Amino acid sequence: MKKNNIPIEFVYQLFALIVAVIIVHGYYVSVVRPNANQIQVEQNIEAENNPNYVRERSVWILIKDFEQESCFILMLWALAIMGFKLGLLMNERKLLDADLISVAEGMTILPRDTRELERQIENLNEKERKMVLPRALLNALRRFGATKNVQDVSVSTHTIFESESERLESELSMIRYISWAIPSIGFIGTVRGIGEALGQADIAVQGDISGVTQSLGVAFNSTFIALLISIFLMFLVYQLQLMQERLVFDSENYTNDHLIRHMKTDANQ
Repeated sequence: MKKNNIPIEFVYQLFALIVAVIIVHGYYVSVVRPNANQIQVEQNIEAENNPNYVRERSVWILIKDFEQESCFILMLWALAIMGFKLGLLMNERKLLDADLISVAEGMTILPRDTRELERQIENLNEKERKMVLPRALLNALRRFGATKNVQDVSVSTHTIFESESERLESELSMIRYISWAIPSIGFIGTVRGIGEALGQADIAVQGDISGVTQSLGVAFNSTFIALLISIFLMFLVYQLQLMQERLVFDSENYTNDHLIRHMKTDANQ
């Protein structure tokens, strides 16, 4: 019985999530929360001594809560996934500069010539053969050798690139989900902060509004940070999507220019 292999990308994503949790949580425990607590204590003392004291906004206080920590973890995770996909794209683009098939300018490819050209693609290593450009070239050669119809080859090749475009689009779904989840976590912080503030309404009525203001700070700070991170991530997602679309477009042009336009049937000779 054949053993199923765990996809490398899944292992990478899981490992990246674990690393992101360790890095961010460690930084929060050792740096962010100690600094935020110290600043809060100093501001509370100053506020007690000076009724006109205005609390300054601190970055440490702005990012200290659990919702912001979760947002930064998801941000690092999304960046790691995008980095992985960017590396794959760069490897695919390198093939556009390679001479995958030796077809001189003005050379005509007949159906009987396809087998020799197929061997040039098959001589690539396994990793390169799985990339979209070699797959499209190999499919075009095999289809032309079998059908001897250039139009059929062109349609088949276009279908391959359409499928590849849809596959790349679907693989961005996890990153888009993370970009959507981050603002949602921020809104959770908003609900939590407002709930805590309402729970201290009786204390505020007695004149002590410090607890209410701190809870409202949790509410608004979490949403603020989450929205900033989401805007940043969505910009990177669209840039990555643009690079994927360009790869598919350039690969299809490569196939048409370097292979399909040279194909001729015996009847056209």
